Amino acid sequence: MKVYKLHYFTRLPIGIEEAWEFFSSPGNLSLITPPEMRFEVTSDLPRKVYAGMVALYRLRPLLGIPARWMTIITHVDEPNLFVDEQRFGPYRLWHHEHFFREVPEGVEIEDLIYYALPMGPLGRLANRLMVARQLKRVFLFREKALQDRFGRASQ
Repeated sequence: MKVYKLHYFTRLPIGIEEAWEFFSSPGNLSLITPPEMRFEVTSDLPRKVYAGMVALYRLRPLLGIPARWMTIITHVDEPNLFVDEQRFGPYRLWHHEHFFREVPEGVEIEDLIYYALPMGPLGRLANRLMVARQLKRVFLFREKALQDRFGRASQ
């Protein structure tokens, strides 16, 4: 199984508490997901994430093909980090660590993602041709949506 790693940083001119409040609210995920993915929550979600929380979604991650996704929050250390992992969905492996750090200009959000695709060589080809680019677009959209909402941190 080929495991890929993504690493993104976003700085926002807000405090760590405000960043945590936004990111730890599962309902806000749709606000930072590209609209063409048609992201939809299909389970009741609490106001804030907690370890053991299960979330069900429906989305169209690639080529408009519908997918169901089940994630679980495996670790929470408020306001510093939380981890979500796919239990069922389009990936063979999805492990996403969200870190929050105070910096002089506000808060730095670090995303560390490990993922793998099913289907061996076909999955590796799909990653090279589509998946890696799509994930990059998702995180670029997310960064812009966050900056539109909270502003840009001086760097």
